[in-house]
Amino acid sequence: LGTLYNLTGATLGATLAFLVARHLASDWVADKTGGRLKQLINGVEGEGWRFVAFVRLVPLFPFNLLNYALGLTRIRLSHYVLATWVFMLPGAVAYTYLGYAGREAVAGGEGLIQKILLAVALLALVAFLPRLIARLREGPMLSVTELKQKLDAGQDLLVLDVRTAADFVGEQGHIPGARNIALEELPARLEELLDYEEKPVLLVCRTDRRSARAADILAANGFADVHVVRGGMTDWNAQGYPRA
Repeated sequence: LGTLYNLTGATLGATLAFLVARHLASDWVADKTGGRLKQLINGVEGEGWRFVAFVRLVPLFPFNLLNYALGLTRIRLSHYVLATWVFMLPGAVAYTYLGYAGREAVAGGEGLIQKILLAVALLALVAFLPRLIARLREGPMLSVTELKQKLDAGQDLLVLDVRTAADFVGEQGHIPGARNIALEELPARLEELLDYEEKPVLLVCRTDRRSARAADILAANGFADVHVVRGGMTDWNAQGYPRA
């Protein structure tokens, strides 16, 4: 019952913020969200309620700011409320039970160890969900041959090389037309890539380890079509494909 109260209260608060932003304070919200608003609008237009579900499970934005910002998108109120209620449920269950287990610990209730272990397991599940959802949003790995075919066909995509700047121009060279943002700089430079939030982003490094880590970052930040190029520049050069 506590879970229901907590979840309903959070949903009502989120709905109120949504309505205030949509009908009363749109200019203020747009100013506070800045560049993130475009990312939210693109996400909602591309995925609708599924985007709301994603950002409820994966906390990309501060909760209160997110509620206001979503009010400026075109999502229907009914879709927003339902997706919010359903996909905040896992967290509500975990945190409500954690409070219950804490109260039992103070009171010295029976089965204390089992209750604490269950609370820890629920928290671990909630903590793991964002990574799981991000993984599900990543596309399959591509071979260098598949990448070459896409480039030859003139497809609208971004080849993002996540090696350091020195490696990008170093011995292995780089794929012609590739853009270079080092893995270490990627979280701070995501706004530079917003034009490709709903387009294919193909990640390249020396092999594919750095690319896999970059894919986690992009998928967790709402990029919908992310692929790691298997073998990276090592395989690209082994095939004798052109490099810059």
